[in-house]
Amino acid sequence: MPNLDETDLKIMRATQAGLPLTARPYHAVAEQLELSAVEVIERMRRLQEFSVIRRIGAVPNHYKLGYRFNGMTVWNVPEEKIDALGQKIGRLDFVSHCYHRPRHLPLWPYNLFAMVHGKSQEAVDRQIEQIAEILGDDNLGSEVLYSTRILKKTGFRSR
Repeated sequence: MPNLDETDLKIMRATQAGLPLTARPYHAVAEQLELSAVEVIERMRRLQEFSVIRRIGAVPNHYKLGYRFNGMTVWNVPEEKIDALGQKIGRLDFVSHCYHRPRHLPLWPYNLFAMVHGKSQEAVDRQIEQIAEILGDDNLGSEVLYSTRILKKTGFRSR
């Protein structure tokens, strides 16, 4: 782990709520902190290499994009097939994230999770049917947990 100096901490504080929504976000951060864009980029890259920053990625607001129906589909699939099945499901363009989670038997037999988004209930139902078709006989049971409110996605917060 690198030694974090005050500049690293300033960059982390300036970006912890997200990068500015501009064509050149690193330049905007640099200007705000009176640094060069090159220094901001290099420091953020170093922080990422040492896992101080785990990842930098877009977090779309599906509601603002018109996707009002959001369901976390949960599937019980054979453990020995979960990697291959998860990769197939994760590649679907309507699945925003897909991952393996442990079962909690006897109450929770599901081990494959896939979040789907649609502009209508019917669209989401069709997506769920597509996933079920891909899983075929490996679908040993499923449920859908629909979103009822928007939760703010945040990461690490420094003081």
